[in-house]
Amino acid sequence: MSLRATKRIKDGKEHRYWSIVESKRCQGSRVVQRQVLYLGEINDSQKTAWCKTIDVVMEDARSRQIAIFPQDRQAPPLDCDVVQVDLSRLQLKRPRQWGACWLACSLWEQLKLDEFWQDRMGVSRQGTRWLNVLKTLVCFRLIDPGSKWRLHRQWFDQSAMGDLLGEDFSLVQKDKLYRCLDRLLEHKRDFFSYLNKTWQMLFDVRFEVLLYDLTSTYFESDPPEYHGEGGLRRFGYSRDKRSDCVQVVIALIVTPEGFPLAYEVMPGNTSDKTTLSDTLKKVEAQYGKSERIWIMDRGIPTEETLAEMRNSGMPTSYLVGTPKGRLTKLEQEFIGKPWAQAKESVQVKLLEKQDEVYILAKSTARHQKERGMRQRKLKRLWARLHELQTQSNSRDQLLLKLGSAKKDAGRAWYLVKVDIPSAQDYEKTGLQFSLRKDKLRTTRLREGRYLLRSNLTDKDPAILWRHYILLTEVEQAFKELKHDLAIRPIYHQKDDRIEAHIFVAFIAYCLQVTLKHRAKSLAPGLTPRAILEKFAAMQMVDVELPTSDGRQLSLSRYTQPEKDQRLLLQQLKLTLPEQPPPKITAST
Repeated sequence: MSLRATKRIKDGKEHRYWSIVESKRCQGSRVVQRQVLYLGEINDSQKTAWCKTIDVVMEDARSRQIAIFPQDRQAPPLDCDVVQVDLSRLQLKRPRQWGACWLACSLWEQLKLDEFWQDRMGVSRQGTRWLNVLKTLVCFRLIDPGSKWRLHRQWFDQSAMGDLLGEDFSLVQKDKLYRCLDRLLEHKRDFFSYLNKTWQMLFDVRFEVLLYDLTSTYFESDPPEYHGEGGLRRFGYSRDKRSDCVQVVIALIVTPEGFPLAYEVMPGNTSDKTTLSDTLKKVEAQYGKSERIWIMDRGIPTEETLAEMRNSGMPTSYLVGTPKGRLTKLEQEFIGKPWAQAKESVQVKLLEKQDEVYILAKSTARHQKERGMRQRKLKRLWARLHELQTQSNSRDQLLLKLGSAKKDAGRAWYLVKVDIPSAQDYEKTGLQFSLRKDKLRTTRLREGRYLLRSNLTDKDPAILWRHYILLTEVEQAFKELKHDLAIRPIYHQKDDRIEAHIFVAFIAYCLQVTLKHRAKSLAPGLTPRAILEKFAAMQMVDVELPTSDGRQLSLSRYTQPEKDQRLLLQQLKLTLPEQPPPKITAST
C-alpha cells in the first residue's frame, strides 16, 4: 500500500486530497490502484483564509481544533494550534473487522433495544457499562459466534466493537462477560412484552396465529451428579442425534412470518406432550386471553390438553398434526369425500367429527419423496439380507448383523418378514425372508398423505392446510439458532448461566430476523448471513502520522465500501457514519 495525493483546483486554490491506495497488477502488465482509505485534505497553502481545521481528541480526552500541514510546508499564523506531520513515515496499524459490527449495532438501534435495556443494565460503581457488555455479547453471537473465552481472547481485539462503543479491552474481561449474564434473566418476561410491541410497531405483525415447537441442544461437559430433583442438564431424546450428551429442551413461539415472541428452557428429559399446558398458561398470563390459533406438530398435544383447549372459558383454537395410527381408524370415513385443491400439487379432504374437523392432505411432491426414500432403503435391506443368507455366520453373529440392518433400514424393515430359526434348526434352514406384500400395498397407498386435526370447524380445509405449512418457519428458526448463531454446544454448567446463554442467542436471533425482513423487501434473494459476510469485508485501520514535535496523530478509518457493498447500503437504505475524529498522543 502507498500514499497518493489527488490535486484539485477550487476557488483559485490548489487542494490536495490524500488516500491510502493498493496497487493491483492486471492483464497486460497494467497496474491499477484501488482506494482503500480516504484521509481527506491536509493543508498546503500559506494563506490563512484557505486553511482547513479539524477537531482532534487530545491526550486529556478534550476536543480541540487544529490545522494539519505537511512537514515540508511552512504554516501561517493561525488562531488554532498547528500540527505538522511527516507523511513519509505514515504507518497502518491494527486492521480489524468493522462493517459487520456496525451493521449489528444498526440493527440494535432499529429495534430500539437501548430504550429497554438502558435502565436495566446501568453503570456499575467501578464504571462498567453493562449495556455495552450486553451489546458486545449479542453482536458477537450474531456475527461470529463462539465461546466467551474466544470473545475475550481473540475476537474483541480483531473487531471494531470497542471503537463503535467507545470502550477498551477492559469491557470484555472474562468475569465481566459472565457477570453480565447473571443480570439478564430477571428481565426476560419484560423483554418478551417489549418485543411484542416492537414487532407490531416496526413490521405491523399480528398475533392471531402462533407456531409452537420444541428442539434440544446438547452440552460439551461432564454429566452432572444429580442430588435429588432439579437441574436442566439431563439425558433425553436428542434431536441432534447426540444421545451421549446431556441436553436441555427449548420451546419456541414464533409468528407465521417468523418473528420470535417467547421461548422456554426445560430440563433435557422433558417429554414434548407435557409442555403445552404450561406454555398456554404463561402466554395468557403474559399477553392476556385472546382468540389465538395454535399450530403444532404431532406429539406435542395430548387428548387431555386438546379437550382443555376446546372447553376453556374462551375456547383456544388449534391445528395439529396427527399420528398415522388415527388415519387407519378414519380411512373408511374419508371414502367418498371430495378432494379440494389447496395448491397445484396438494389436495385436501375434510371430515367433520363432533366438534372437530380432520383434514386429509395428499401431496404429489411428498409422495415422490417418501416413495424414493422407501425404495432406496428397501432395496438396500433386500441386498443386505441376501448377503447374510450366503455368509457362514453363527446364529449369534447373524442376530447382531440383523440388528444393525434393522437400524439402517428404519421403517422399511417392517415390509420384510424375517424368519430366524431356533438354535437347533439353524444349521438346516438358515436365514429365510420374504416380502410382506400386504404391508407394502398399504404403505404405497399412504405415501404422500398425512392427517391434520383442528377445532376450527368453519374454516376452508385448503386454508387450514396453508396454516399448517407455516410450521416450516419455526423449523427455520431452530436451524438458524443452531447453525448461524451456533447456540450449540453449550459449555456452561450453572442453570442460570445456561438460560442466560440462550437468552443472548435469542436476542441475536431477533436482530437476524430484523435483517432478514428488511432484506426481504429491499434486497430480496440475500440471506442475513450473506449480508453480514459482505459487510464483514469492510475493515478499520489506524493511520499513524508522526508530528514534528514528537507526538503521534492517529486517524482510525474504515475502508471505503466496494461496489457490491455500496449497492447493499443503497438497497437497505443505510448510511455510513462519519469517520471517527483523529487523536493526538505522545509517541511510544
